[in-house]
Amino acid sequence: MRKLVVVAALGLLITGMSIAGAQTKAPVGQQFCKGVNITFFPGGPEGGPFASTVYRGAKAAQDLTGASVTYVWSNWIPSTMVAQFKNAVARQPDGIAVMGHPGDAALDPLIADAEKAGIIVTSQNTTLPKAEAEYKAAGFGYVGQELYQSGVMVWGLLSQGTRGQRTAGAVDTLKKMGMQVDYIEISDAVNSDPSQGTSVIGGYIAAHPDVKLIVVDHGALTATIPTYLQAAGVKPGQITMAGFDMTPATVSGIKDGYISVVLDQQPWLQGFLPIMQICLSKQYGFSGLHIDTGGALVTKDNIDKIASLVDQGIR
Repeated sequence: MRKLVVVAALGLLITGMSIAGAQTKAPVGQQFCKGVNITFFPGGPEGGPFASTVYRGAKAAQDLTGASVTYVWSNWIPSTMVAQFKNAVARQPDGIAVMGHPGDAALDPLIADAEKAGIIVTSQNTTLPKAEAEYKAAGFGYVGQELYQSGVMVWGLLSQGTRGQRTAGAVDTLKKMGMQVDYIEISDAVNSDPSQGTSVIGGYIAAHPDVKLIVVDHGALTATIPTYLQAAGVKPGQITMAGFDMTPATVSGIKDGYISVVLDQQPWLQGFLPIMQICLSKQYGFSGLHIDTGGALVTKDNIDKIASLVDQGIR
């Protein structure tokens, strides 16, 4: 009996009838998502180092699939993302790929509206666990790191819901190691414009000349570490500096000794894979995929292996 059910289901698929809310399309290949409209959130300011890498990944998926994609830039401000998401729902695209920084409490009512309207929603960079559990069968997935486990930062974003889990992991881990941890919240101004963080680092170092380790939970701020230290009169290697995400400036910082270690969460994938997720769900009825983009530790010893890819905006 079970074999007959399977055969019958396959027969429906072959003849083009609807299964799991999707109509059978042409085989997956180039331009298989043509005609599908997607709104995509790269997260940060247009031209910002991390958001630009995410954008390049999304653009590659757009070019491959033929989807029509509208990009929405948010300057990493959660309240801005919420307002932009509401506007995106009103425009009725086929799918929305959103940064999860505002958290479930802020986004879930809007996601519910989107799902009721038949809009596929998925998230990148920061999880929305409640929404993902609720709408996984409808194509809601996640592409990014498991933030708590990877955390080693103390200048971070604890206030930003699940986005703050990486910072929380940092603080908890360092405290368990017996270290005295000072936490500083990244302000909205610095979040949007890393150059405004120079006085924060300089002021902290001046007040704590015995500091041994500074860890930064922000890709664009990590890229600015050499500038921060030079302004504070700190020599390469004098303070161990750790951060996230690769940019050409970060590569130079590692090679010059200002940055000791960087965890690369491969943001290009956080652009490419959500577009693919929505296209596959829209065209073939696939459920949401939860994808950990991993975290390679990059130091002076292995930076040369990926430096050229960073210059191309892929790593």
